[in-house]
Amino acid sequence: MNTDVNQSRHHQKSEGNKGLFCCLPVVPDRQLEANIDPNRESLIRYIEKKWVNHTVLHYYFIEAPETWQGYESQKQAVRESFTAWKALGIGLEFREVSEGADAEIRIAFESGSSWSYVGRDAIDLVPNTNDRTMNFGWDLTTPYGRDTALHEIGHALGFPHEHQNPNAGIVWDEEAVYSYFGGPPNNWDRDKSFYNIIRKISSAAVQGSQWDKDSIMHYQFPSGVIITPEEYQTQSLIPAAGLSGIDINEVRKFYPERAEPEKLKLEPYLSRLVEINAGEQLDFVIQPPVSRRYAIQTFGDLDTVIVLFEDVNGEPVYLAGDDDSGTNFNSRLEIRLMRDRTYYLRLRLYFAHATGQGAVMLW
Repeated sequence: MNTDVNQSRHHQKSEGNKGLFCCLPVVPDRQLEANIDPNRESLIRYIEKKWVNHTVLHYYFIEAPETWQGYESQKQAVRESFTAWKALGIGLEFREVSEGADAEIRIAFESGSSWSYVGRDAIDLVPNTNDRTMNFGWDLTTPYGRDTALHEIGHALGFPHEHQNPNAGIVWDEEAVYSYFGGPPNNWDRDKSFYNIIRKISSAAVQGSQWDKDSIMHYQFPSGVIITPEEYQTQSLIPAAGLSGIDINEVRKFYPERAEPEKLKLEPYLSRLVEINAGEQLDFVIQPPVSRRYAIQTFGDLDTVIVLFEDVNGEPVYLAGDDDSGTNFNSRLEIRLMRDRTYYLRLRLYFAHATGQGAVMLW
């Protein structure tokens, strides 16, 4: 990993932009069926914002309006942070593109606040290709700034704030939190402070993972805003530099690297069984015999996300996707496919009510 990315966060308060914090866009929780099975809910919440593995995520630096433009040094810091995540040996790819319409991640540099949509929210909630899905509000060339770039990309990969992990056992002095973050340089209202700090994310979303106080997804906090653990009543909580060991393990777990994933052929009118465990993925190749409109659908009591890509000069380009998790429906796509072209369907399983009782079909 780039040594600059791993420089210490233990710098003086007057240095860099310490004291400025990521402020996520408010996104309501996905509505699931009433009285849903807790195990099913847990698997859905844990995976719902993650990309299917082997996705190529394209990023674009926005050029207009002028207040969103970034200097080359800032863009380069972001590029290096994408490289640092990729260097961990993960199954995602990152490519810079020159058009916003070609990007899943659209990056601006408007001064004041840094933030990102979490994982697939970037495409599910921000369809306008002129809108940003990530913003950097301060200098990224300082050690703190480089950690900011790693942090926001971590959100883009689908990871939440670690200090909101319900297993952390943090008890906040809530009025102290509102007072600290309500003052300069953040000047947050109480709702922002609650959403980004005090609010606990669903225990289902972390699947029992222990608190990682050194995670790149963790804020640093001054003394006096935390009641428990007691040691932080009198000392600051400052995560160690760069990506933690748990960060690395988590991203490798969700996006394991394989030189070439096995691609099963999906042919018209021939079903393929979905015989994988929760969280695992199947990759299919489709080579249509004729050009026409096709349907692709899962069958059975499954919670799945399916995503279709077209091979364009050797690169999988996103076409469409559907996620049926937490509903009584099945994932389904209807789309025109062309003869002599190659498509990839990627299916990730959230939950199956019975092993081996699901399938996917093209017709």
